[in-house]
Formats: sequence, structure tokens, C-alpha cells
Amino acid sequence: AKMENHTRISEFTLAGFKSQPGSQLLLSVLFSTMYIVTVVGNICMILIIRMDSSLHTPMYFFLENLSTLDICYSSVITPRATLAFLLGRRSISYTGCASQMFFFSLFGTTEAFFLAVMAFDRFTAVCNPLLYQVIMSRRLCVLMVMGSYLSGCINCTIQTSFTFSLSFCGHTEINHFFCEVAAVIHASCSDTLVSELVMLAVCGSIIVGTALLVFISYGYIIITIVQMPSAESRHKAFSTCSSHMITICLFFGTVFFMYAQPGAAASPSKTNSTISVFYTIVIPMLNPFIYTLRNTEVKRSLKKQLKR
Repeated sequence: AKMENHTRISEFTLAGFKSQPGSQLLLSVLFSTMYIVTVVGNICMILIIRMDSSLHTPMYFFLENLSTLDICYSSVITPRATLAFLLGRRSISYTGCASQMFFFSLFGTTEAFFLAVMAFDRFTAVCNPLLYQVIMSRRLCVLMVMGSYLSGCINCTIQTSFTFSLSFCGHTEINHFFCEVAAVIHASCSDTLVSELVMLAVCGSIIVGTALLVFISYGYIIITIVQMPSAESRHKAFSTCSSHMITICLFFGTVFFMYAQPGAAASPSKTNSTISVFYTIVIPMLNPFIYTLRNTEVKRSLKKQLKR
């Protein structure tokens, strides 16, 4: 049983992905490569949108902010994990761990709200095309982005404060490659029931709430597309939504498995670490390619910029 001990420790040990030295080198190369691709790909997406005036629309305003968010999201986790694999330094200070959790929760939560906002944008464009420019005004778009960050800030404050109000005894080992909420809670030596319930309630409500908004929006979108008279109109409407649908499935599928089910904080495992790689590193890396390869306007703009 976990014993109550109010001794404040100075550092944690991140024990995720422990393996042979050769495997650690391979992991460091893999993580660093994915991080470089993430940063370069998302910066390219931001530059394409900013340099082409035809892409200065609400849809691409949100996409530009999503690319910025993905760079920040990946930067909180990947560089430190890469150095840990390469140098074998798995310790992280108490303050450093709290900071990493805070920003990880901030950017992760904000991304969930971003995807919901982008779904509403696509719903408005497809279901109310004549009123799209009126509804999706610049002011509303900015307010939606600010609201997403504010929601992320509220969640990360709750998560971090509840988690680090727990007691940690001695040299504490975290069964993860970064200070993920459930793994840190599991490393505590005090009663974690309240923190686990808070995590399940807050994360579950955010994930379910944003996912519900996404599914309702795309339900109306699909109905509207099916009722369109011409095949060309249906194809054009579907092509503007398909990239976002892929991103939604990837993000919410993995995050729901991690945080929105009972017992999510009870026993972090190697499987959880592997899934965390997917939504913290792989998805931010894939997003620019998904939106580029499946978006006619972005591909056309990219070709024009390359010719210049």
C-alpha cells in the first residue's frame, strides 16, 4: 500500500523505454528525425499560408494556428526525450517535471479544442456557405483561438496543481519517457483516488465534449454533402473536410484510449508510452503532410511558391 510521506523530493527518474544501449541510440535518432520533420513541415505550412493571399481565410487561419501549436506541443516532449536516450540522463527536476506537465496539458487540451473549432468552421462552410463569411468573421476566429488556449490553461492548471499536491517518497521513478499526468500520479506514495477521479472527470469531459461537437458537425456535413445535386459539388465539399477528418480520427482515437476511460491513471504501461509517442510526436509530424497531400488549394499554392 502507498504510504503517506510529505517529503518533497528534488527530482524524478523517467523510466520509459528502458532497453539496451543500441536501442537507446536508435530511439534518439528516430525521435530527433521525427522532431526535425515536425518543425520543418509545420513551419513550411505556416509560410505557405502566410505567403499566399488566397489562403487568408478562416479555414487556413485555424490551420496556421494548428501548425504553430503542433510545433510547441512536440517541443515540450521530444528534445528532452531525445537527449535522455542519447546521453542516458533520465533524471528530471521536480520543477522541470511540473513545468513539462503544465505545458504538455496546455498544448494537448488546446489541440482538442482547435480540432472542434475547425469542425465548426467546416460545418459552417458546407452547411451555410452563403453566410460563411458573415458567421466566421475575423473577430470570431480570434475569439475561438483565444478560447481554446484559455480552456487549455484552465485544464493544465487543474491537472498540474492536483498532481503535484500529492506526496512523493524518496527517489521516485516515473514509468514513462516524459512527465505524463497518469504516470506521475501513479508514482505518488499518497492516496491518489481524488487526483485520479479529477483527471478522469476533467479529461473525460473535455475529450467527450469536443469529440461530440466534432461528430455532430460532421454528421450535418455528411448529410448536406449527400444531398448535393452534382458529383463535382460533393467531391469539392468532401475534399475540404477529408484532411481534417483524418486528423480527428488519429488524435481523438489515441487520446480517448489514454485519458477518457476508467482506470486510465491506475497502471501506466509500456503500451501507454507507445501510444503517447503517437499523439505527442507522430501526429504533429503527420499533420502538415495530411493537409498538404489531400488539399488541392495547399498543393496549388505550394507549386506556385516552388516556381517562385
